[in-house]
Amino acid sequence: MQEEIIRDALEGRDVLAILPTGGGKSVCFQVPALMQDGIALVVTPLIALMKDQVQNLQDRGIRALAVHAGMDRHQVDLTLNNAAYGDFKFLYLSPERLKTQLFQSYLSVLNVSYIVVDEAHCISQWGYDFRPDYLEIGELRKKVDAPVIALTATATPDVADDIMDRLKFREPNLKISGFERPNLSYIVRKTQDKIGQIRSICEGVPGTGIVYVRSRNRCQEMAAALKQAGIQADYYHAGLGSATRAQRQEEWKAGRTRVMVCTNAFGMGIDKADVRFVVHADLPDSPEAYFQEAGRAGRDGKPSWAVLLWNGTDIQRLKQIQQVSFPSLEYIEDIYQKLHVFFEIPYDNGMGRMLKLDLAAFCQRFKLQSSAAWYALKYLEREGHWSIAEDMDIQTRVKIDIDRTALYSTDLPSAQMPGLLEQLMRTYTGIFSFPTPIDEEYIAGKCNTSVPHLREMLYQLSINHVIRYIPADHATVVYLQHPRLHPGDVQLTPKRYQLLKEAAERRMHTMTDFVEEEDECRSRFLLRYFGQEKADDCGKCDICRSAAARPKDLPERLKSLIQAHGGHYSLQQLRTAMGPGDQRWLDVLRELIDRGEVPPYTP
Repeated sequence: MQEEIIRDALEGRDVLAILPTGGGKSVCFQVPALMQDGIALVVTPLIALMKDQVQNLQDRGIRALAVHAGMDRHQVDLTLNNAAYGDFKFLYLSPERLKTQLFQSYLSVLNVSYIVVDEAHCISQWGYDFRPDYLEIGELRKKVDAPVIALTATATPDVADDIMDRLKFREPNLKISGFERPNLSYIVRKTQDKIGQIRSICEGVPGTGIVYVRSRNRCQEMAAALKQAGIQADYYHAGLGSATRAQRQEEWKAGRTRVMVCTNAFGMGIDKADVRFVVHADLPDSPEAYFQEAGRAGRDGKPSWAVLLWNGTDIQRLKQIQQVSFPSLEYIEDIYQKLHVFFEIPYDNGMGRMLKLDLAAFCQRFKLQSSAAWYALKYLEREGHWSIAEDMDIQTRVKIDIDRTALYSTDLPSAQMPGLLEQLMRTYTGIFSFPTPIDEEYIAGKCNTSVPHLREMLYQLSINHVIRYIPADHATVVYLQHPRLHPGDVQLTPKRYQLLKEAAERRMHTMTDFVEEEDECRSRFLLRYFGQEKADDCGKCDICRSAAARPKDLPERLKSLIQAHGGHYSLQQLRTAMGPGDQRWLDVLRELIDRGEVPPYTP
């Protein structure tokens, strides 16, 4: 569908493209943007993808820029200035940047060729991964007269309609490539021994893999168990520092780490084509999440496996999560007021404040159950009362506390400190007025020192009351969108709440139906969920294999495989050929060996 999507974009039509993971979505907007004058605004929530694509474009001699969380005002201003007045073709933006005053001030001088919306399902309130900041894209269309190219790998028909509505399409225009992944085998296995099954998959399927789990503790425990079994494994979750996450991601991409055990924080937008298997060790809560994560296997078109391990405990846990995900509207309004009380914000105050939230301390203070409180906070985000940035890397901030004129007569602890203060004053104009985010590497370089020594000097200046020093941190941040409302004034939209709850319940029931299914091809089941009614059996999933590998067929299949290896074969070779699905072939193999119809296997 790439050519059709590109032609529509070149004709100036809005287009929503639904392409499977690995289906070449980037080409669909990069080609038309290169063929038109001006700069394409690419909105994506994935900083890893943003940096990756900008680097790939630059490596090809194409001028591209990015603005994302973690950049200070000076860096953002410089980047936007280059986008407006330099010869650049792409400006990548995280969605929360769209409503900032600084970005809005540049809109009138940006010659925008296209508004590109990646992960477009995030704009739909009925989608599984709604992000309130995406709603700003619809507002952007009122100020920028440019076609929209929206792209996603996962959207049901209802979600697709909602995307086009919220992006203010001039006319509906949906292009669906089809959700089939003919090289991908979907395997669902009921088991109590998940670690043993994952070890078996790692031993039976060569190449790189991903193992998804629901919690951070499970990441560490499972990675440790795999390492103990001699498998090169590591873990990844959003609670790790940005440097650690970047390093582990790079180790995995380079193949030095074979298996990454992770939460859903890992994998989105990572351009690694040769992932041979994706294992879900816990049951995902929606078909969309499962389909997207499983689709990270086999992007190079070679045979790959998506294995989902489950048992009765998973079904029970999913139902419990569903119950706690939608606390009562009275409870949600109570959480709204409690958060303001926690940060001592009076009524009619607080708009624009950035609150560093310690959820455990918040729940302990008011004796709250953490899961219910978190889902209440997230629902309030959906209603636009605040936005939440989870596990955000917060830059070091500095405010000079003494008057500029008195600064030069102040006795400082070190001879390097006057130069440091001078550099801070030159670089950050507001540093006397408020705590200002600083780029530690940039300042350290200008002062010819190391980052650790810079931090030591900042600490010394703070204990001498010259500056206020707020070190870098990794935390969840709540941004207040309006002043604190009085009780009864908090908008919660009961009708919408009920519709969202029902949609979440449908997704949960679909996932339980998927794992408990015994007759329908796994691929056909997923395709039908996404609105593709006509599809053939894949022939590769556990259900298709089970149907094809009846005892009468299995002996002949095994015999032909062994003959293909000249009679000299190993169990690993057979495992790879049969796939990590139904294991009945082992029993049949033993019978064939016992009857002398095939030679014994090579250990």
